[in-house]
Amino acid sequence: MRLPKRTFTFAIFSSTLVFTSCAIGPDYVRPAGPSREHYMAQPAVDARHATISAPEMAGWWQGFEDDELTRLIGKALDENLDLAQAVARVSVARASLQSATAALLPAGQISGDAARARLSVETPVGELLNASPGFSRNGDLFDADVGASWEIDLFGGLRRSRESARALYQAARGDVAAAQLAVVAQTADVYVTIRGLQARIDIATEQIRKEEQLVRTIELQYSKGVAADLQLQQSRGALAQVEATLPVLNLGLDAAFNALDVLLGAEPGTYRAELAIAAPIPNAPAIANAGGPADLIRRRPDLVVADRKLKASNARIGAALAEYYPKFSLSGLLGTATTSSGEVFSGGANQWQGVLGLRWRLFDFGRVNAEVAAARGRNAEALAAYRLSVLHATEDVENSFSALVNREAQERALAGGEESLARARDASLAAYQGGVVSLIEVLDADNRLLAARDVRAQAKTEADRAAIASFRALGGGWNSDDRQMMSAR
Repeated sequence: MRLPKRTFTFAIFSSTLVFTSCAIGPDYVRPAGPSREHYMAQPAVDARHATISAPEMAGWWQGFEDDELTRLIGKALDENLDLAQAVARVSVARASLQSATAALLPAGQISGDAARARLSVETPVGELLNASPGFSRNGDLFDADVGASWEIDLFGGLRRSRESARALYQAARGDVAAAQLAVVAQTADVYVTIRGLQARIDIATEQIRKEEQLVRTIELQYSKGVAADLQLQQSRGALAQVEATLPVLNLGLDAAFNALDVLLGAEPGTYRAELAIAAPIPNAPAIANAGGPADLIRRRPDLVVADRKLKASNARIGAALAEYYPKFSLSGLLGTATTSSGEVFSGGANQWQGVLGLRWRLFDFGRVNAEVAAARGRNAEALAAYRLSVLHATEDVENSFSALVNREAQERALAGGEESLARARDASLAAYQGGVVSLIEVLDADNRLLAARDVRAQAKTEADRAAIASFRALGGGWNSDDRQMMSAR
């Protein structure tokens, strides 16, 4: 059956308005970002690039040139449970976007019934009908209909809701990228910590051996009356101090191994044996193309997440404002209804209906006012959160750059001191072999050298961790295609 001409014309006119009119509410404009072009420590960081090779930012961990580290990061990206949660949240956000998109389209349904009933004659209606000639208590009803309905988004409330859902979907994708970046950085950080602790444990073990040798030498001299009791007790105290450092180092190593297992989605102790053999602390690569504070907005996924959440809250203002205006809808039905199965498709059984609906919260503006005020408040909160995220991101880079530059300077100074102590130890050994000094002086020189090596191992570990923090603060490791998709307008 054909719809009346006026109804059809109105539907076409309304459809035109949907695609040509502007949605109510403010359009999103991203807040201005940092104005500085460079970080404070950037000249010193860039100077490293002249002497050290720099990896691509997308795979910065490969610049450490450590196959075990690369393997562990790959496993963490596959097995980490925090990352799995973030991926699952993307599915939820995608479903919300699909629902918001579907709300803009017509909805249709098909319904059908075939019923048989027997009427009671003990009711007033039944008694009345039963008195009629030819009345039958049994009856059939066959009904089949195709219906459709469509809310006309005349003022853009549904489009603003879809805009909000799309922004939140992009934010969920950004959360996955942020989780990936965090997993990579945390895995690298724990791995470097493990290698640093293993190096320090080896140094402490060697230092204990030297101290024990020194104690035995002084004990022998004391037994012969050559060494004083004060000297013996001092050597034993020094041995106890070195021995006391070993349990603390082992405690830190156990915690680091357990943290690595959790990052890899496994029970503590799972991968311990694979890393039990000590390996050198890897050398940190240089940082190329660091950019400036203004570049962080497009480079860090957490800032994209904050930006998308701000856009979603902005769109919800428009969705709330749309409640001030009337809602129009079109619905229609085409079908058949009959009491005889043989007449289902006959012309007399055909039925149709067209409805133009109106819903307007004309006397509920107080509640609408509250909803708009709440939406504006959430938008103001999201704006403050975005600006704070930008400040914290810049702070992260500045702190990590400062730590990197100063820790590497510390390591260079300690390397020079270690070299001097190594020459002093060689000189003491030569003097001992020439009979000029005693073995005590040689062992003391060994202990000083080992102590310097321990401090240098700490400095190198912290320098590597600062480099990892720098790559993470810069948003390294985030796929550029995802970045473009998530920041799409």
